[in-house]
Amino acid sequence: MTDDQTLLAPPSPDDEDETRSMRERVKEAVDARDAARLTDLLDPLPLSAALRQLLALSPDDRDTLLELVPTELAAALIEEAPHAAATELVERMDPERAVEVLEELDSDLQADLIGDLDEEDAEAILNEMEPEDAADVRRLAEYDDDTAGGLMQAEVLKYPLTATVGAVLRDFVSDDEDLERYRGGHPYVVDEDERPVGVVSLRGLLMAKRSEKLSAIMTTPLTVSVNDRLEHLEDLFDEYDFAGFPVVEADGRLVGVVSRDAVRDAALERAETESLKRQQIGDELRSMPLWLRSRRRLAWLSANIVLNVIAASVISAYEETLSAVIAIAVFLPMVSDMSGCSGNQAVGVSMREMSLGIIQPKDAFRVWLKEVSVGAINGLALGVLIMLVAWVWKGNPWLGLVIGAALALNTVIAVSIGGVVPLVLKRLGQDPAAASGPLLTTITDMAGFFLVLSLASMAMPLLL
Repeated sequence: MTDDQTLLAPPSPDDEDETRSMRERVKEAVDARDAARLTDLLDPLPLSAALRQLLALSPDDRDTLLELVPTELAAALIEEAPHAAATELVERMDPERAVEVLEELDSDLQADLIGDLDEEDAEAILNEMEPEDAADVRRLAEYDDDTAGGLMQAEVLKYPLTATVGAVLRDFVSDDEDLERYRGGHPYVVDEDERPVGVVSLRGLLMAKRSEKLSAIMTTPLTVSVNDRLEHLEDLFDEYDFAGFPVVEADGRLVGVVSRDAVRDAALERAETESLKRQQIGDELRSMPLWLRSRRRLAWLSANIVLNVIAASVISAYEETLSAVIAIAVFLPMVSDMSGCSGNQAVGVSMREMSLGIIQPKDAFRVWLKEVSVGAINGLALGVLIMLVAWVWKGNPWLGLVIGAALALNTVIAVSIGGVVPLVLKRLGQDPAAASGPLLTTITDMAGFFLVLSLASMAMPLLL
Protein backbone atom coordinates (compact mmCIF):
# COMPACT_ATOMS: atom_id res chain seq x y z
CA MET A 1 0.00 0.00 0.00
CA THR A 2 1.38 3.43 -0.95
CA ASP A 3 1.68 6.34 1.45
CA ASP A 4 -1.32 8.05 -0.21
CA GLN A 5 -3.39 4.88 0.12
CA THR A 6 -2.40 4.62 3.77
CA LEU A 7 -3.58 8.19 4.40
CA LEU A 8 -6.90 7.54 2.67
CA ALA A 9 -7.55 4.13 4.23
CA PRO A 10 -10.20 3.98 6.98
CA PRO A 11 -8.95 3.41 10.53
CA SER A 12 -8.51 -0.25 11.42
CA PRO A 13 -10.56 -1.83 14.23
CA ASP A 14 -7.39 -1.93 16.35
CA ASP A 15 -6.93 1.84 15.93
CA GLU A 16 -10.57 2.48 16.88
CA ASP A 17 -10.25 0.23 19.92
CA GLU A 18 -7.10 2.08 20.97
CA THR A 19 -8.93 5.43 20.64
CA ARG A 20 -11.83 4.18 22.71
CA SER A 21 -9.43 2.69 25.22
CA MET A 22 -7.61 5.99 25.65
CA ARG A 23 -10.88 7.83 26.24
CA GLU A 24 -11.95 5.26 28.76
CA ARG A 25 -8.63 5.46 30.58
CA VAL A 26 -8.75 9.25 30.68
CA LYS A 27 -12.32 9.14 31.99
CA GLU A 28 -11.36 6.59 34.66
CA ALA A 29 -8.44 8.76 35.78
CA VAL A 30 -10.69 11.83 35.96
CA ASP A 31 -13.30 9.94 37.98
CA ALA A 32 -10.59 8.72 40.35
CA ARG A 33 -9.04 12.22 40.48
CA ASP A 34 -5.70 10.57 39.71
CA ALA A 35 -3.48 13.48 38.68
CA ALA A 36 -0.37 11.33 38.10
CA ARG A 37 -2.30 8.93 35.86
CA LEU A 38 -3.79 11.77 33.82
CA THR A 39 -0.36 13.29 33.29
CA ASP A 40 1.08 9.94 32.22
CA LEU A 41 -1.75 9.51 29.70
CA LEU A 42 -1.80 12.99 28.19
CA ASP A 43 1.77 14.23 28.40
CA PRO A 44 3.20 11.86 25.73
CA LEU A 45 0.41 12.74 23.26
CA PRO A 46 0.66 15.49 20.65
CA LEU A 47 -1.20 18.54 21.92
CA SER A 48 -3.92 18.14 19.28
CA ALA A 49 -4.56 14.55 20.42
CA ALA A 50 -4.56 15.56 24.11
CA LEU A 51 -7.02 18.34 23.32
CA ARG A 52 -9.35 15.87 21.61
CA GLN A 53 -9.36 13.78 24.77
CA LEU A 54 -10.17 16.86 26.84
CA LEU A 55 -13.03 18.04 24.61
CA ALA A 56 -14.52 14.53 24.46
CA LEU A 57 -15.29 14.79 28.19
CA SER A 58 -18.35 16.39 29.76
CA PRO A 59 -17.92 20.03 30.90
CA ASP A 60 -17.59 19.01 34.55
CA ASP A 61 -14.98 16.37 33.72
CA ARG A 62 -13.02 18.91 31.66
CA ASP A 63 -12.94 21.19 34.71
CA THR A 64 -11.61 18.34 36.83
CA LEU A 65 -8.93 17.39 34.31
CA LEU A 66 -7.62 20.95 34.00
CA GLU A 67 -7.55 21.22 37.78
CA LEU A 68 -5.53 18.00 38.20
CA VAL A 69 -2.92 18.14 35.44
CA PRO A 70 0.26 20.22 35.81
CA THR A 71 -0.18 23.92 35.17
CA GLU A 72 2.12 23.84 32.12
CA LEU A 73 0.04 21.12 30.48
CA ALA A 74 -3.24 22.89 31.28
CA ALA A 75 -1.87 26.09 29.73
CA ALA A 76 -0.69 24.23 26.64
CA LEU A 77 -4.16 22.73 26.17
CA ILE A 78 -5.80 26.15 26.54
CA GLU A 79 -3.40 27.61 23.97
CA GLU A 80 -4.06 24.74 21.54
CA ALA A 81 -7.86 25.00 21.81
CA PRO A 82 -9.97 27.11 19.41
CA HIS A 83 -10.60 30.52 20.91
CA ALA A 84 -14.27 29.93 21.77
CA ALA A 85 -13.46 26.64 23.51
CA ALA A 86 -10.46 28.14 25.33
CA THR A 87 -12.58 31.03 26.62
CA GLU A 88 -15.21 28.62 27.96
CA LEU A 89 -12.56 26.47 29.67
CA VAL A 90 -11.02 29.50 31.41
CA GLU A 91 -14.43 30.89 32.34
CA ARG A 92 -15.33 27.69 34.20
CA MET A 93 -12.06 27.63 36.18
CA ASP A 94 -11.70 28.75 39.76
CA PRO A 95 -10.10 32.25 39.59
CA GLU A 96 -6.96 31.15 41.46
CA ARG A 97 -6.44 28.21 39.08
CA ALA A 98 -7.21 30.41 36.07
CA VAL A 99 -4.46 32.84 37.11
CA GLU A 100 -1.95 30.00 37.49
CA VAL A 101 -2.73 28.77 33.98
CA LEU A 102 -2.85 32.21 32.34
CA GLU A 103 0.53 33.15 33.78
CA GLU A 104 2.02 30.46 31.55
CA LEU A 105 0.64 32.20 28.45
CA ASP A 106 1.85 35.30 26.63
CA SER A 107 0.19 38.56 27.53
CA ASP A 108 -1.54 38.92 24.15
CA LEU A 109 -3.33 35.59 24.57
CA GLN A 110 -4.14 36.43 28.20
CA ALA A 111 -5.80 39.64 27.05
CA ASP A 112 -7.74 37.89 24.27
CA LEU A 113 -9.15 35.31 26.68
CA ILE A 114 -9.96 37.67 29.54
CA GLY A 115 -11.41 40.22 27.14
CA ASP A 116 -14.02 37.68 25.98
CA LEU A 117 -15.10 36.63 29.48
CA ASP A 118 -18.13 37.99 31.26
CA GLU A 119 -17.21 41.14 33.15
CA GLU A 120 -17.72 39.47 36.54
CA ASP A 121 -15.52 36.47 35.64
CA ALA A 122 -12.86 38.70 34.11
CA GLU A 123 -12.66 40.92 37.19
CA ALA A 124 -12.46 37.88 39.49
CA ILE A 125 -9.40 36.65 37.59
CA LEU A 126 -7.76 40.08 37.27
CA ASN A 127 -8.12 40.64 41.02
CA GLU A 128 -6.10 37.47 41.64
CA MET A 129 -3.26 38.55 39.33
CA GLU A 130 -0.22 40.59 40.24
CA PRO A 131 -1.16 44.29 39.89
CA GLU A 132 1.44 44.92 37.19
CA ASP A 133 0.36 41.89 35.14
CA ALA A 134 -3.32 42.78 35.54
CA ALA A 135 -2.59 46.32 34.34
CA ASP A 136 -0.89 44.93 31.20
CA VAL A 137 -3.85 42.67 30.46
CA ARG A 138 -6.38 45.46 31.03
CA ARG A 139 -4.43 47.72 28.68
CA LEU A 140 -4.14 45.08 25.96
CA ALA A 141 -7.82 44.17 26.23
CA GLU A 142 -8.78 47.77 25.39
CA TYR A 143 -7.37 47.57 21.87
CA ASP A 144 -9.33 46.25 18.91
CA ASP A 145 -8.42 42.68 18.01
CA ASP A 146 -7.31 43.57 14.48
CA THR A 147 -4.92 46.36 15.46
CA ALA A 148 -1.25 46.30 16.42
CA GLY A 149 -2.29 46.95 20.03
CA GLY A 150 -4.63 43.98 20.01
CA LEU A 151 -2.08 41.67 18.39
CA MET A 152 1.06 42.68 20.25
CA GLN A 153 2.60 41.06 23.28
CA ALA A 154 3.52 43.37 26.13
CA GLU A 155 6.79 41.57 26.90
CA VAL A 156 9.59 43.54 25.24
CA LEU A 157 13.33 42.95 25.40
CA LYS A 158 14.52 46.50 26.07
CA TYR A 159 17.63 48.18 27.47
CA PRO A 160 18.64 51.75 28.34
CA LEU A 161 21.06 53.75 26.19
CA THR A 162 23.81 53.17 28.74
CA ALA A 163 23.63 49.35 28.57
CA THR A 164 26.61 47.49 27.15
CA VAL A 165 26.88 44.60 24.71
CA GLY A 166 28.22 42.41 27.50
CA ALA A 167 25.12 43.00 29.66
CA VAL A 168 22.84 41.85 26.84
CA LEU A 169 24.92 38.76 26.09
CA ARG A 170 24.96 37.80 29.77
CA ASP A 171 21.17 37.94 29.78
CA PHE A 172 21.04 35.74 26.68
CA VAL A 173 23.13 32.98 28.22
CA SER A 174 21.39 33.13 31.61
CA ASP A 175 18.77 30.62 32.73
CA ASP A 176 16.12 33.31 33.15
CA GLU A 177 12.84 31.73 32.01
CA ASP A 178 11.36 35.17 31.35
CA LEU A 179 13.57 35.48 28.27
CA GLU A 180 11.55 32.70 26.62
CA ARG A 181 8.59 35.07 26.42
CA TYR A 182 10.45 37.37 24.04
CA ARG A 183 10.32 34.74 21.25
CA GLY A 184 13.84 35.49 20.06
CA GLY A 185 13.08 39.16 19.37
CA HIS A 186 15.77 41.75 18.89
CA PRO A 187 16.76 43.98 21.85
CA TYR A 188 15.35 47.50 21.68
CA VAL A 189 17.11 50.52 23.11
CA VAL A 190 14.88 53.06 24.87
CA ASP A 191 15.47 56.54 26.24
CA GLU A 192 14.51 57.77 29.69
CA ASP A 193 10.90 58.26 28.54
CA GLU A 194 10.61 54.65 27.31
CA ARG A 195 10.63 55.74 23.66
CA PRO A 196 12.44 53.34 21.30
CA VAL A 197 15.51 55.01 19.82
CA GLY A 198 17.33 51.97 18.48
CA VAL A 199 17.29 48.27 17.73
CA VAL A 200 20.27 45.95 17.93
CA SER A 201 20.79 42.99 15.63
CA LEU A 202 22.05 39.71 17.02
CA ARG A 203 24.90 39.79 14.48
CA GLY A 204 25.86 43.25 15.71
CA LEU A 205 25.98 41.99 19.30
CA LEU A 206 28.29 39.11 18.40
CA MET A 207 30.63 41.28 16.33
CA ALA A 208 30.97 44.12 18.85
CA LYS A 209 33.23 44.39 21.88
CA ARG A 210 31.55 43.52 25.15
CA SER A 211 32.41 46.90 26.66
CA GLU A 212 30.80 48.80 23.79
CA LYS A 213 27.58 50.73 24.44
CA LEU A 214 24.43 49.63 22.62
CA SER A 215 24.05 53.19 21.36
CA ALA A 216 27.16 52.66 19.23
CA ILE A 217 25.83 49.64 17.31
CA MET A 218 22.09 50.27 17.21
CA THR A 219 20.06 51.30 14.17
CA THR A 220 16.92 53.43 14.08
CA PRO A 221 13.85 51.20 14.53
CA LEU A 222 10.75 51.26 12.34
CA THR A 223 7.78 51.47 14.69
CA VAL A 224 4.03 50.94 14.32
CA SER A 225 1.20 52.61 16.22
CA VAL A 226 -1.09 50.68 18.56
CA ASN A 227 -3.97 51.70 16.25
CA ASP A 228 -2.45 50.44 12.98
CA ARG A 229 -4.87 47.99 11.36
CA LEU A 230 -4.16 44.39 10.42
CA GLU A 231 -4.13 45.24 6.70
CA HIS A 232 -1.35 47.82 7.21
CA LEU A 233 0.66 45.36 9.28
CA GLU A 234 0.36 42.72 6.54
CA ASP A 235 1.70 45.24 4.02
CA LEU A 236 4.66 46.09 6.28
CA PHE A 237 5.64 42.46 6.77
CA ASP A 238 5.38 41.94 3.01
CA GLU A 239 7.70 44.89 2.46
CA TYR A 240 10.22 44.21 5.24
CA ASP A 241 11.80 40.90 6.20
CA PHE A 242 11.44 41.55 9.94
CA ALA A 243 10.35 39.11 12.62
CA GLY A 244 8.46 41.88 14.43
CA PHE A 245 7.87 45.60 14.85
CA PRO A 246 7.96 47.64 18.07
CA VAL A 247 4.54 49.07 18.93
CA VAL A 248 4.27 52.58 20.36
CA GLU A 249 1.52 54.65 21.95
CA ALA A 250 0.57 58.12 20.68
CA ASP A 251 3.26 59.68 22.92
CA GLY A 252 5.93 57.40 21.44
CA ARG A 253 6.30 55.05 24.42
CA LEU A 254 7.26 51.48 23.62
CA VAL A 255 4.40 49.26 24.82
CA GLY A 256 4.87 45.97 22.99
CA VAL A 257 6.02 44.03 19.95
CA VAL A 258 3.84 42.67 17.17
CA SER A 259 5.32 39.59 15.51
CA ARG A 260 5.04 38.29 11.97
CA ASP A 261 3.49 35.08 13.32
CA ALA A 262 0.79 37.00 15.21
CA VAL A 263 -0.18 38.97 12.09
CA ARG A 264 -0.21 35.86 9.91
CA ASP A 265 -2.35 33.93 12.40
CA ALA A 266 -4.77 36.85 12.73
CA ALA A 267 -5.17 37.08 8.95
CA LEU A 268 -5.86 33.34 8.70
CA GLU A 269 -8.33 33.48 11.59
CA ARG A 270 -10.16 36.39 9.98
CA ALA A 271 -10.45 34.55 6.66
CA GLU A 272 -11.73 31.41 8.41
CA THR A 273 -14.22 33.38 10.49
CA GLU A 274 -15.63 35.16 7.45
CA SER A 275 -15.95 31.85 5.61
CA LEU A 276 -17.84 30.29 8.53
CA LYS A 277 -20.12 33.29 8.85
CA ARG A 278 -21.09 33.00 5.19
CA GLN A 279 -22.21 29.47 6.01
CA GLN A 280 -24.08 30.75 9.09
CA ILE A 281 -21.89 28.60 11.37
CA GLY A 282 -19.96 31.23 13.31
CA ASP A 283 -17.57 29.91 15.97
CA GLU A 284 -19.60 26.78 16.78
CA LEU A 285 -17.84 23.72 18.18
CA ARG A 286 -19.48 20.39 18.96
CA SER A 287 -18.13 20.62 22.50
CA MET A 288 -20.47 23.57 23.13
CA PRO A 289 -23.80 23.05 24.97
CA LEU A 290 -26.43 21.31 22.84
CA TRP A 291 -29.15 23.95 23.22
CA LEU A 292 -26.75 26.78 22.40
CA ARG A 293 -25.70 25.09 19.16
CA SER A 294 -29.31 24.32 18.24
CA ARG A 295 -30.47 27.89 18.93
CA ARG A 296 -27.69 29.42 16.83
CA ARG A 297 -28.46 27.24 13.82
CA LEU A 298 -32.24 27.63 14.09
CA ALA A 299 -31.93 31.41 13.96
CA TRP A 300 -30.65 31.21 10.39
CA LEU A 301 -32.68 28.19 9.30
CA SER A 302 -35.93 29.83 10.41
CA ALA A 303 -35.08 32.98 8.49
CA ASN A 304 -34.31 30.92 5.39
CA ILE A 305 -37.81 29.36 5.54
CA VAL A 306 -39.33 32.81 5.13
CA LEU A 307 -36.92 33.70 2.33
CA ASN A 308 -37.65 30.47 0.46
CA VAL A 309 -41.42 30.97 0.78
CA ILE A 310 -40.98 34.35 -0.92
CA ALA A 311 -39.01 32.72 -3.75
CA ALA A 312 -41.58 29.94 -4.10
CA SER A 313 -44.38 32.49 -4.40
CA VAL A 314 -42.88 33.65 -7.70
CA ILE A 315 -43.20 30.13 -9.12
CA SER A 316 -46.75 29.86 -7.82
CA ALA A 317 -47.73 32.97 -9.79
CA TYR A 318 -46.74 31.26 -13.06
CA GLU A 319 -48.35 27.85 -12.57
CA GLU A 320 -50.12 28.02 -15.94
CA THR A 321 -46.87 28.65 -17.78
CA LEU A 322 -45.18 25.74 -16.03
CA SER A 323 -48.10 23.45 -16.78
CA ALA A 324 -48.02 24.38 -20.48
CA VAL A 325 -44.23 24.09 -20.91
CA ILE A 326 -43.09 21.56 -18.31
CA ALA A 327 -39.52 21.57 -19.70
CA ILE A 328 -39.00 24.98 -18.09
CA ALA A 329 -39.02 23.36 -14.65
CA VAL A 330 -35.83 21.48 -15.57
CA PHE A 331 -33.94 24.73 -16.15
CA LEU A 332 -35.19 26.82 -13.20
CA PRO A 333 -32.67 25.42 -10.66
CA MET A 334 -29.86 25.71 -13.24
CA VAL A 335 -30.50 29.42 -13.75
CA SER A 336 -30.73 30.20 -10.03
CA ASP A 337 -27.71 28.06 -9.11
CA MET A 338 -25.38 29.38 -11.83
CA SER A 339 -26.37 32.97 -11.07
CA GLY A 340 -25.85 32.33 -7.35
CA CYS A 341 -22.33 31.07 -8.03
CA SER A 342 -21.51 34.27 -9.93
CA GLY A 343 -22.95 36.33 -7.09
CA ASN A 344 -20.92 34.46 -4.47
CA GLN A 345 -17.76 35.24 -6.43
CA ALA A 346 -18.64 38.93 -6.23
CA VAL A 347 -19.35 38.63 -2.49
CA GLY A 348 -15.95 37.00 -1.97
CA VAL A 349 -14.11 39.77 -3.80
CA SER A 350 -15.96 42.50 -1.89
CA MET A 351 -15.29 40.82 1.46
CA ARG A 352 -11.60 40.44 0.63
CA GLU A 353 -11.21 44.03 -0.54
CA MET A 354 -13.02 45.32 2.56
CA SER A 355 -10.75 43.27 4.81
CA LEU A 356 -7.71 44.70 3.02
CA GLY A 357 -9.05 48.24 3.32
CA ILE A 358 -9.17 48.70 -0.47
CA ILE A 359 -12.88 49.59 -0.60
CA GLN A 360 -15.34 51.24 1.79
CA PRO A 361 -19.14 51.58 1.78
CA LYS A 362 -18.83 54.92 -0.04
CA ASP A 363 -17.33 53.02 -3.01
CA ALA A 364 -20.54 51.06 -3.65
CA PHE A 365 -21.34 52.74 -7.00
CA ARG A 366 -17.81 52.22 -8.33
CA VAL A 367 -17.93 48.57 -7.24
CA TRP A 368 -21.30 48.15 -8.95
CA LEU A 369 -19.99 49.52 -12.25
CA LYS A 370 -17.06 47.12 -12.21
CA GLU A 371 -19.27 44.14 -11.35
CA VAL A 372 -21.82 44.99 -14.04
CA SER A 373 -19.03 44.92 -16.62
CA VAL A 374 -17.87 41.48 -15.54
CA GLY A 375 -21.47 40.27 -15.17
CA ALA A 376 -22.38 41.36 -18.70
CA ILE A 377 -19.48 39.44 -20.23
CA ASN A 378 -19.90 36.31 -18.13
CA GLY A 379 -23.69 36.45 -18.37
CA LEU A 380 -23.53 36.58 -22.16
CA ALA A 381 -21.10 33.65 -22.28
CA LEU A 382 -23.12 31.53 -19.83
CA GLY A 383 -26.37 32.47 -21.54
CA VAL A 384 -25.11 31.29 -24.93
CA LEU A 385 -23.87 28.03 -23.43
CA ILE A 386 -27.13 27.16 -21.68
CA MET A 387 -29.11 28.29 -24.74
CA LEU A 388 -27.26 25.73 -26.85
CA VAL A 389 -27.79 23.04 -24.19
CA ALA A 390 -31.55 23.74 -24.03
CA TRP A 391 -31.84 23.85 -27.82
CA VAL A 392 -30.02 20.56 -28.38
CA TRP A 393 -31.68 18.82 -25.41
CA LYS A 394 -35.28 19.84 -26.05
CA GLY A 395 -35.05 20.61 -29.76
CA ASN A 396 -36.62 24.09 -29.46
CA PRO A 397 -34.40 27.11 -30.23
CA TRP A 398 -36.94 29.50 -28.66
CA LEU A 399 -36.76 27.64 -25.36
CA GLY A 400 -32.99 27.94 -25.51
CA LEU A 401 -33.28 31.68 -26.17
CA VAL A 402 -35.63 32.16 -23.19
CA ILE A 403 -33.37 30.23 -20.79
CA GLY A 404 -30.18 31.85 -22.12
CA ALA A 405 -31.57 35.38 -21.87
CA ALA A 406 -32.83 34.74 -18.33
CA LEU A 407 -29.45 33.42 -17.19
CA ALA A 408 -27.57 36.33 -18.79
CA LEU A 409 -29.78 38.94 -17.12
CA ASN A 410 -29.81 37.14 -13.75
CA THR A 411 -26.01 36.89 -13.76
CA VAL A 412 -25.79 40.69 -14.05
CA ILE A 413 -28.28 41.02 -11.16
CA ALA A 414 -26.39 38.47 -9.04
CA VAL A 415 -22.95 40.08 -9.37
CA SER A 416 -24.47 43.50 -8.72
CA ILE A 417 -25.99 42.24 -5.48
CA GLY A 418 -22.90 40.25 -4.53
CA GLY A 419 -20.61 43.23 -5.04
CA VAL A 420 -22.72 45.95 -3.44
CA VAL A 421 -24.75 44.31 -0.65
CA PRO A 422 -21.72 43.66 1.65
CA LEU A 423 -20.87 47.38 1.45
CA VAL A 424 -24.46 48.42 2.17
CA LEU A 425 -24.67 46.05 5.12
CA LYS A 426 -21.38 47.42 6.45
CA ARG A 427 -22.77 50.95 6.20
CA LEU A 428 -25.89 49.87 8.13
CA GLY A 429 -23.78 48.34 10.90
CA GLN A 430 -24.68 44.75 10.03
CA ASP A 431 -22.27 41.83 9.61
CA PRO A 432 -21.71 41.53 5.83
CA ALA A 433 -20.11 38.08 6.08
CA ALA A 434 -23.14 36.58 7.81
CA ALA A 435 -25.99 38.35 6.02
CA SER A 436 -24.81 38.65 2.39
CA GLY A 437 -25.31 34.94 1.60
CA PRO A 438 -29.02 34.62 2.49
CA LEU A 439 -29.89 37.90 0.78
CA LEU A 440 -28.00 36.96 -2.37
CA THR A 441 -29.57 33.50 -2.54
CA THR A 442 -33.12 34.74 -2.09
CA ILE A 443 -32.91 37.64 -4.54
CA THR A 444 -31.15 35.65 -7.26
CA ASP A 445 -33.68 32.83 -6.87
CA MET A 446 -36.63 35.20 -7.13
CA ALA A 447 -35.11 37.15 -10.02
CA GLY A 448 -34.12 33.97 -11.85
CA PHE A 449 -37.56 32.38 -11.48
CA PHE A 450 -39.27 35.61 -12.51
CA LEU A 451 -37.08 36.13 -15.60
CA VAL A 452 -37.46 32.56 -16.87
CA LEU A 453 -41.21 32.38 -16.29
CA SER A 454 -42.06 35.89 -17.48
CA LEU A 455 -40.00 35.51 -20.68
CA ALA A 456 -41.58 32.08 -21.22
CA SER A 457 -45.04 33.55 -20.79
CA MET A 458 -44.33 36.22 -23.42
CA ALA A 459 -42.93 33.61 -25.83
CA MET A 460 -45.58 31.00 -25.09
CA PRO A 461 -46.84 30.56 -28.73
CA LEU A 462 -43.26 29.83 -29.84
CA LEU A 463 -42.61 27.30 -27.07
CA LEU A 464 -45.66 25.07 -27.59
